[in-house]
Amino acid sequence: MPVIRFIDRNLEKTIILISYLAMAGIIFVEVIRRYVFKEQAAWSTTIPVYLFLWVTWFGAAYNVRARSHLRFSEFRQKMPYTLQFATLCLDFVLWAAFVAIVIAFTTEQVQLQHMNFAIVPGTTNVMQWWFYLATPVAWALLIFRAAQNLWEDWKTYRSREPFDLAMSVVSE
Repeated sequence: MPVIRFIDRNLEKTIILISYLAMAGIIFVEVIRRYVFKEQAAWSTTIPVYLFLWVTWFGAAYNVRARSHLRFSEFRQKMPYTLQFATLCLDFVLWAAFVAIVIAFTTEQVQLQHMNFAIVPGTTNVMQWWFYLATPVAWALLIFRAAQNLWEDWKTYRSREPFDLAMSVVSE
């Protein structure tokens, strides 16, 4: 299914691009407004910071997908084949543990923000939890990407092909 493949290849990049463009656009416009028109929106210093959550955590998920996070490539390349696979499985276990911790605590934070009707400073109706939601959502995507990597590693291990342990950035 081409649509699902497109989403799989571009989800993180699209969210990062939209968030980054929004951040840059807000900052650019508000700098012009501040120095040329001597006025500035009260929220213009807070929303870009909140958007950075989306850039950061979806960037982490993208880097897990690209296998450019926590690789230890030089160390692994010197290991026997089965031990290489074992360390790749350990990667997944460690990611799963981190994800469980992060999602548990940040979901609680999002719920608190939602229940308290926390509003972004300088606005009247922009809720903080909309931005804080980035963390548990991106970490859920991160574990999905780690599981995809584990599946690929399992197929590689079963076929006895060499693991691609070189660090790379996905260029699709």
